[in-house]
Amino acid sequence: MCIGWNCECARCGEAGRRNGEKETEKLMNREIRKMKFKIIYLCWGLLLSVVFSYTADAQDYVDWKRAERFTADSLSGHYRSTGVSANWIEGTRYFYYFIEKNGARDCYLVNASNGKRKLLFDNEKLASEVSRLTGKEYKPEDLKLYRLDFYNKDLSCFYIKKEGKDIKYTISSGTGKVVSERPDAIKKKNAGTSFSFGKGKRPWAKYSADSVYIIYGRNHNLFLSRNGNTLDDWQLTTDGEPYNSYTSNNSEKRDTACAYTSARWIDDTHMIFAFREDKRSIETMTLVNSLSNPRPLADTYKMPMPGDSGVSQYDIQLFDAETRKKIVVPIAKYPDQKVVLSYADVPGYVYMTRRSRPADYIDLCRINTRTGEVEELISDHCVPHMNVQLFNYQLINKGKEILWWSERNGKGQYFLYDENGRLKNAITPADMVAGQIVHLDTLGRTMIVEGYGKEKGINPYYRFFYKVDLDGSHFTLLTPGDGTHSIELSPDKKYLIDNYSRMDMPVVSQLVKIASPKKPMVIEQSDDSELRALGWRPPVLFSMKAADDSTDLYGIMYLPFDLDTARRYPIITNVYPGPQDDQIPRAFTVDDNYNQSLAQLGFVVINVGARGSSQLRGRDFHCFGYGNLRDYPLADDKHVIEELARRYRFIDIERVGIYGHSGGGFQTVAAMLTYPDFYKVGIAASGNHDNNLYIQWWGETYHGVQSRVDSITGKTVFSCKIPTNNELADRLKGRLMLITGDVDKNVHPSTTFRLAKALMEADKRFDMMIMPGMDHGVGNDYYYNLIRYYFVEHLLNPKREHIDIIHHK
Repeated sequence: MCIGWNCECARCGEAGRRNGEKETEKLMNREIRKMKFKIIYLCWGLLLSVVFSYTADAQDYVDWKRAERFTADSLSGHYRSTGVSANWIEGTRYFYYFIEKNGARDCYLVNASNGKRKLLFDNEKLASEVSRLTGKEYKPEDLKLYRLDFYNKDLSCFYIKKEGKDIKYTISSGTGKVVSERPDAIKKKNAGTSFSFGKGKRPWAKYSADSVYIIYGRNHNLFLSRNGNTLDDWQLTTDGEPYNSYTSNNSEKRDTACAYTSARWIDDTHMIFAFREDKRSIETMTLVNSLSNPRPLADTYKMPMPGDSGVSQYDIQLFDAETRKKIVVPIAKYPDQKVVLSYADVPGYVYMTRRSRPADYIDLCRINTRTGEVEELISDHCVPHMNVQLFNYQLINKGKEILWWSERNGKGQYFLYDENGRLKNAITPADMVAGQIVHLDTLGRTMIVEGYGKEKGINPYYRFFYKVDLDGSHFTLLTPGDGTHSIELSPDKKYLIDNYSRMDMPVVSQLVKIASPKKPMVIEQSDDSELRALGWRPPVLFSMKAADDSTDLYGIMYLPFDLDTARRYPIITNVYPGPQDDQIPRAFTVDDNYNQSLAQLGFVVINVGARGSSQLRGRDFHCFGYGNLRDYPLADDKHVIEELARRYRFIDIERVGIYGHSGGGFQTVAAMLTYPDFYKVGIAASGNHDNNLYIQWWGETYHGVQSRVDSITGKTVFSCKIPTNNELADRLKGRLMLITGDVDKNVHPSTTFRLAKALMEADKRFDMMIMPGMDHGVGNDYYYNLIRYYFVEHLLNPKREHIDIIHHK
């Protein structure tokens, strides 16, 4: 019987032998292949173990101590100067200031007329004298002086108080003595007080100027009484209700006892002015404080949302205390208008602005407080909306003239009007965004004002100060120097202290004579050498064109202090879209939203202002996002990262992260869902992902609100629909963490919860952190380290993970 290749029968014979040899060869080859595969698998295993060991080691190798070493808190003790703060000595042109240098706190005296300064005292001598006179041992660093008192223009000595003793210190001799009285003691004794304690017996009462009448509130209504021993009450109103009250308690609570009223007496008359904001129709939002004891508590509050029919309404009424008659002041013009009052020092009048709900019209009105007549003085129209942050007006010369800020010409100018609203002239130039008025000299007919974007070749976000005549002439720069400026005026307004800096340049302090500002005198220049000795380096400031290849954008780039240009670093963009502010630091600071310390973990971190992110660049820049409140900053942010990667080869364009808080949280998610293959990792904290659930004025102003007249009621009806991040949830590809505080009244946590629900319905995997008991300001050590860990684990050493949690892909 033949049994195969090893059979010994005659019939098989040679063939069987040959077949057997072939099978043996096959077996040997099979074993050799097995050995080869084992060797290959072993090699692959060794290689993978090295790779995974490297990855694990790379994560473990992250120098967390280094990141902590370069936080603002850790560095604060190594950079102390924020500039010169002048203490002017009364009646002189001298001032003194304290400055910390090399561990000591020195004090200098400066003659403002020539800029010369000298060290005011020796710290060792003063400490020795204070120790001798008080009996307590003082070292120079223990003195902690913040104020010196000079009297009667005498600069030869000053007074301080230590251990309850008044010490007179003579500068020339370096000696001190304890005194029983200071030179101003008699003046203080005879100063007296103008406060009348008699009126304090009724803290809820408001007295007329002649004290004949009092007004007060009760049960949300307004009451009048003669100021006698017994109350002879007249109830002036009956329509007071919770959230439409005449008392200062404009809430659901009813005041059954006497209460302070929001109404006020007009000048020295017996006329009463009552202004109310009616919030009754505004719907409510509710939060639950899970950490309250002994049980969680609900917090319900009024909050109008974009397009709501229920928003604040306003009314003004006048009452004559003699006749108890009421005059209703006719203030209505725009449906659902916003009304703001100014109780200016103009006898017989109160001034009012009323703004349309879309924020495209604003009027200045004058109310006659005796007749209730309303005069419209100025009406301004700005398309698509006015700048609600920078808008300002001032009445001067008791209402004879009006300073009025307007963006009508594209930037932001002050104009001068007469008392009846007739335009006299522009004051500030049309090619600059004017900011706050710092000083107004109505006799000299000049003012000092902030300005942005006027100085060519300098970052337009840097703040400068200018002096200009009220007729628009003699416009003069007061603060030269490439940086953002802050000033303090001398009491006589003839000098100013100018502290200016940039993120890459510590504070320079200069003394400026306002009459000749082109020759400032530098009195201090802050030193960052101690920071640099620790290994700190300033961030890189950059500018580049926006995605439109036309608009200039400005940003900051933070680098690892041990940067190796041969390596490739992930890039993280820290975002905030505005429109009211981009939250990018301009003046020198080491408190930079923790971006500096984040970079030390091995990242490039940037902060850049996209189009639409700031009110300081003029109307067109500020309004770029109008009608597109979700998407407007996204293209610029992506474009900047791409351009930086072209400039710097150490930036890894394949590993891009993004994070932000509030509006930055909303932008983070919008960016990740709009460009899902570009942004790989994102962290969104307290984000207004659905602006239809956010504050009414913000959404309607910056996105736009539509109106129509109801054919049946004849009333104007408003509507607003803003695109949301939720609508794009199915596009998520990268790793995303959502963070919110659970008692956030600014951006309600429901906006984060609804986005989470949309991501779940789209089968998307994401991470989420609820910060118990925290409101909108979620920033603490846990929060910042959460951001660090997330980027280290998912961006610095990324590993592939399924993002579709249902279909595993």
